[in-house]
Formats: sequence, C-alpha cells, structure tokens
Amino acid sequence: MMKNIDKSQVLVLKEQVAYQDGQVVSKTLAQNRAVSVTLFSFDKGEEISTHASGGDAFVTCLDGVGRITIDGVDYELHEGESIVMPAGHPHAVYGQERFKMLLVVVF
Repeated sequence: MMKNIDKSQVLVLKEQVAYQDGQVVSKTLAQNRAVSVTLFSFDKGEEISTHASGGDAFVTCLDGVGRITIDGVDYELHEGESIVMPAGHPHAVYGQERFKMLLVVVF
C-alpha cells in the first residue's frame, strides 16, 4: 500500500521531497517484503556510504546530478537517467550536485 503521497492526482515526483542543507532526506512511499519505494534528496556532497542490498535496486534520477558506485565503478546519473544496482553487490550514492532520485528495490 502506498503512503506519504497523494492519490488520484497527477504529481511531479521531484517536488515530493525537499532539499535540506547538509542532509540526505528520504520519504518512503511503499515498503513490504517484496518491494520498497523511496524518494531521496541529497545536498551537494552528501552520500549514502557503501553497502549491499538483498534486492535489485532500480534508481532513477529526478533532478540534479548523482554518482552511483557499483562494485567500485562510478556512474554519473542525470535527470531522466536510470541504473540498476544488483542485489548483493556493494554500492554507494553520492550527490555530485544537489540530486533527487526515486529508488525502487525489488526483493
């Protein structure tokens, strides 16, 4: 079930999570044993350090520029671009500039 988001209306996802100076902000939209859907905003220079997930993590850049590191390889994401961080592989996310993303993890 979806939460923290209006239903039955057209939304601009990047407007659903705000930037905050010096912080990573997250807003969970759905979470259960099969899937997790979360919006994130990263201030420039903020990051989620290297970790691994039990599911495939699909990232779509909604605004700005982010750097995704998977297995030690850096990928730069711009608005409208997506990447999959495979389950069990070490990955990290860094705000190259201010950066908003939609994260969908499928377990």
